[in-house]
Amino acid sequence: MKSPVIFWLCLGLLVFTHSLSAQVLESRLVPVAEGWAKNQINTVIFRRNSIVSHGDEQYIAFYDAGGKVILAKRKLGTGDWKIHPTQYSGDVKDAHKSISIAIDGAGYLHMVWNQHDSTLEYCRSTSPSSLELTLQLPMLNDRENRVTYPEFYNLPGGDLLFLYRDGSSGRGNLVINRYQVKTRRWSRLQNKLIDGEDTRSAYWQAAVDSSGTIHLSWVWRETADVASNHDLCYAKSSDGGITWQKSSGERYQLPITALSAEYVIRIPERSDLINQTSMTIDSHGRPYIATYWRPAGSSSPQYQLVYHDGLRWQTSQVTERRTPFTLAGLGTRRIPISRPQVLVNSERGKIQVLLVFRDSERADRISVATTYNPPNNTWTIKDITETSVGMWEPTYDPELWQRKKQLHLFVQTVGQGEAEGIENIAAQMISVLEWKPVW
Repeated sequence: MKSPVIFWLCLGLLVFTHSLSAQVLESRLVPVAEGWAKNQINTVIFRRNSIVSHGDEQYIAFYDAGGKVILAKRKLGTGDWKIHPTQYSGDVKDAHKSISIAIDGAGYLHMVWNQHDSTLEYCRSTSPSSLELTLQLPMLNDRENRVTYPEFYNLPGGDLLFLYRDGSSGRGNLVINRYQVKTRRWSRLQNKLIDGEDTRSAYWQAAVDSSGTIHLSWVWRETADVASNHDLCYAKSSDGGITWQKSSGERYQLPITALSAEYVIRIPERSDLINQTSMTIDSHGRPYIATYWRPAGSSSPQYQLVYHDGLRWQTSQVTERRTPFTLAGLGTRRIPISRPQVLVNSERGKIQVLLVFRDSERADRISVATTYNPPNNTWTIKDITETSVGMWEPTYDPELWQRKKQLHLFVQTVGQGEAEGIENIAAQMISVLEWKPVW
């Protein structure tokens, strides 16, 4: 008969090996190429379209060390990237001027880059599945001289939405265009969906659900100073962006103003409320918004989940951070935490909510907070990288998540100086982190 000590050693080794195998299967880091890393331009969260998939192919875009726009693609499941330096470059010293890409239903790649209160720079691929790009194109030749925060959204059926700010901080309006695959033309849906009345502007995040309903949430900012962010508002459209309603179904008279907006939660100015975070929708068409602010009476901003439970808006505090900081000033800030990315998996008869972020309290690793079936306010947090990613913020492949519930994150270790400052950091490897959430 074998010794009990040997038996337990063997059993322990078996358990360890199983645990190690589970960790290996849970995540995989797939390198692409080195890129500019002196600021956040490749990783800012409002470049919603950093990595996208279409069919069995995945596409990624980034600036290289010299500021050239690089496109790459691979077959999903492989690490063999086809790298294509394009004919275009951007002003990489301004972290606002990120690259956004999308693939329409016919397989054409669309790209916008180098935007910060500047003339639209847009092109698309010369053929489906190609990385070769056309010359620069207008969309409509209207309200395209002061473009900031360009984002694409895929619609059921293959069309695209394009959202951007027309104008400057504190005096900007939200414009929405639609691209029709059948005609291969853009049309204008809204010139001024949200009106800041020349005294404020909306900093928004959006999501499109499986039925094609567009969900939009935003904070107001009174001046160019981030400290003037306040409140959280909501609107949705079930007819492709033409008419808009509140969560109650009440129809908005457009444009939406500070007086007519639906206020999800009132948050005063100087509450360290961040702008332009993320939102998503569950299988019941209910919105979830991720953000952070400093609760009244506290010195430390906390990650928050704001969601609609089918009857009313609810808030769940995700973290118990202890490190205070203050949001104030102009331009891109060097902040000890990233803006959060939120995802929802509402399969298997329960709802799983994931919040992806980076926090200096966790050594600037990539972390994921998880909860089940809100209003359950119990969150568990785990780190899914072992080393720091600097000033990184999370962006992911939204089409792949929607189709297969596979999370592919754009990952690069980057720096960031205050007010568009840069850090002396050499080019860093860009990778795709494939991570499988555990039920």
